[in-house]
Amino acid sequence: MADSKKQIPLRLSAKLYEQIAAWAEDDFRSVNGQIEYLLTECVRQRRKHRKLTAEEDDSFSDVEQKQA
Repeated sequence: MADSKKQIPLRLSAKLYEQIAAWAEDDFRSVNGQIEYLLTECVRQRRKHRKLTAEEDDSFSDVEQKQA
């Protein structure tokens, strides 16, 4: 199955964008890639702190596998 991603509009302050862009450059990622990485890490941390339903767990496992 093709990698399907949702597009969402995202508004950031100029200062936050600059900080994420600098961080992305340090990590050799695009700004979009950095934001996706950070969100994935946040979801991973949330998973550690609460039990997900089977559906949520399966859905997130798919995301982790695609990024690996």
